[in-house]
Amino acid sequence: MNYEIREMLPKDQARVMEIFQQGIDSGIATFDTELPNPEVWDSSFLNDCRWVLEDESSKLIGWCALKPVSKRECFKGVAEVSIYFDQNSTGKGLGTLLLKKLIIDSENHGFWTLQSNIFPENEASIKFHLKNGFRTVGIREKVGQLHGQWKDLVMLERRSEII
Repeated sequence: MNYEIREMLPKDQARVMEIFQQGIDSGIATFDTELPNPEVWDSSFLNDCRWVLEDESSKLIGWCALKPVSKRECFKGVAEVSIYFDQNSTGKGLGTLLLKKLIIDSENHGFWTLQSNIFPENEASIKFHLKNGFRTVGIREKVGQLHGQWKDLVMLERRSEII
């Protein structure tokens, strides 16, 4: 099967949100419990470094984007990775294609550190990040609640070797 990575376009918003809803429904991908409105979602991500993956029928099956970790100038090169796939497209190695594109693009835009915060029970996502050059920084214990339960986060980061 052939896949295409391309820049995320405004026309992709509905499908991106559908995939994000699957992440919410999984209970192990995000603290979000409902979809934000499209404007809130859009404004929370950087305008650069937004990519989608389409299958050979041009169906959008995955997306990735970066969120700033701070508005402070000293952290302008640090961003948080969001990467989500349609539940029917996981476990096929496609995430690596999309994440590698995001890494190259992030470095081209001057990012020196990418980070991810992942629930410990999301073992597949942790392994995926480790396989793609991230390292475990630590565990943030009881950092927030989801459905009334305290949740830990495994913090991972990838430092650029060229910036």
